[in-house]
Amino acid sequence: MGFFNDYLPTTGDKLLTKWAHYFEVYERELTRFRSRPVRFLEIGIFRGGSIPMWKEFFHDESTLVFIDIDPACVTHAIEGTHVRIGDQSDPEFLRSVIEEFGPFDIVLDDGSHINRHQITSFEAIWPAIDDRGVYVVEDCHTSYWPGFGGGYRNEASFMEFAKRMIDRLHSWYTDQDELFEFDPIAKDLLGVRIYDSIVVFEKRLNKEAPISLQIQNGEVQGSRAPLTMRNRTSMFRGRDGG
Repeated sequence: MGFFNDYLPTTGDKLLTKWAHYFEVYERELTRFRSRPVRFLEIGIFRGGSIPMWKEFFHDESTLVFIDIDPACVTHAIEGTHVRIGDQSDPEFLRSVIEEFGPFDIVLDDGSHINRHQITSFEAIWPAIDDRGVYVVEDCHTSYWPGFGGGYRNEASFMEFAKRMIDRLHSWYTDQDELFEFDPIAKDLLGVRIYDSIVVFEKRLNKEAPISLQIQNGEVQGSRAPLTMRNRTSMFRGRDGG
């Protein structure tokens, strides 16, 4: 975990609280953003320990924004960062942050961990994620805690919301239009990556419909015909036990 292995032993008196395995996810998902200035938003400040960490992690000319509902968190701002006080479940507040600092390359939700807050924040901020940017929600284990509005297979949980996003990503291929129609978010969502307690959504603006390629003797031919087919059956049917 290159950067974080070096950084953690150097931290100051501001408390940083993270599950140990998160740092590997940060390394995997965020390292590609380090070589250029980015616009970064973290939801949730708590004791302020992540502010100097992200300040050192990202490019010196990056715009680093941190929001929290607790007014006392303004004391955690350091040079080159911006702190705003407001409720992550308030779309009007989030819009004000977007208007002042957006669009964003990276958003990290480490806020209340209340499931409906996570969903509200995502829905408000996702349109303001820039092309090839990521929206990261951590501590998603609260999706399994009723006290946070979750619970196993609770449709109101953030994890069930994320599972539905996977369905929406694949709506290009629908063969059941009345039950499962095409969802426009498939044009902007490159992928949903689920780690232990972390979900990452990656933006890809104006994606074209998937193309099926046939490649032979150096010739490449593409077709979208499979997207319009109906009542498909496997070409291996009867030969694979299915």
